[in-house]
Amino acid sequence: MSSTPNRASNPAGKPRRKEITLDLTTARQMLPLVKSIVTDIVAFRQAVNRLVPEQDRLDRHRRDLVWQERERRYQLREEIAAAEKSIAGAAAELSALGLTLSDDETGEVDFPTKVNGRSAAFTWKLGEDAVRFWRYNGEEQRRPIPADWDNSQAVAATPIRFRGQP
Repeated sequence: MSSTPNRASNPAGKPRRKEITLDLTTARQMLPLVKSIVTDIVAFRQAVNRLVPEQDRLDRHRRDLVWQERERRYQLREEIAAAEKSIAGAAAELSALGLTLSDDETGEVDFPTKVNGRSAAFTWKLGEDAVRFWRYNGEEQRRPIPADWDNSQAVAATPIRFRGQP
């Protein structure tokens, strides 16, 4: 007998999330919903960024505040907490769709895919009119989506390219 305790491979009992892989057409079809969610996220992030300096100032002088300033300090705390909760909820919506929020300030979102068998993502930022960029996971650089990917049903179905081949 082993002295190692028996443990479930998934001790939390949560269902394991299947890795999602999206093709370019699906990513582009999802864009109106994603755009709506990301617009909210960026607006809430801007609100937080606008409120935090005032809260910091009031926190630094909290012992010297008159009642109206104390009331404002408490109000700011509640407003910031509500905005952060809204950001988390909207990010969870993206996650439920299988997407990743890369940057909540610029509204950059990754749509998971595979390119030449490697994990990658189509990327989109708030303000762009379509999904036009991609990158391998772990890379920062966004690359333009090649025109021939528009004609294929799935990126995974595109031919594998080797160095030196067109």
